[in-house]
Amino acid sequence: MSFIKALDISASGLYAQKKRMEVVAQNIANADTILTDTMEPYRCKVTVMSAVKDKKNFSSILDKFSTPKEGDGVAVSVVESLDEPFKLVYNPEHPLAEDGYVKMPNVDTTTEMLELLSATRAYEANITVLNATKAMFTQALRIGK
Repeated sequence: MSFIKALDISASGLYAQKKRMEVVAQNIANADTILTDTMEPYRCKVTVMSAVKDKKNFSSILDKFSTPKEGDGVAVSVVESLDEPFKLVYNPEHPLAEDGYVKMPNVDTTTEMLELLSATRAYEANITVLNATKAMFTQALRIGK
């Protein structure tokens, strides 16, 4: 694996974890938002990560028969959590109450904080890999002198 490819993979991991932290921050910030543009409470968003598939060109097809399979990084997308129902809070005096219950966002702040902690650790791990790759590259340049 080339050094540049290793740096690219680490960079895609850093971007994915940064995006994950942004989504968690957005969820926590909107944990009490009961009315959005869609006239519903805020829906929790989730990041979905997947491996980036290698590019399909002629040389890559030939190369896969002679070299081990290598990844090209990670792709991240943001989706709304539509399956989770809204939380119902009993508050009959609230103007948006239906049958005495107010629909609240489906955001669990405890889960979001754990997700943030996990994303932070994964970000730090990607930085460690990036620094190790840079150190190996530097040592390789010193050997060439």
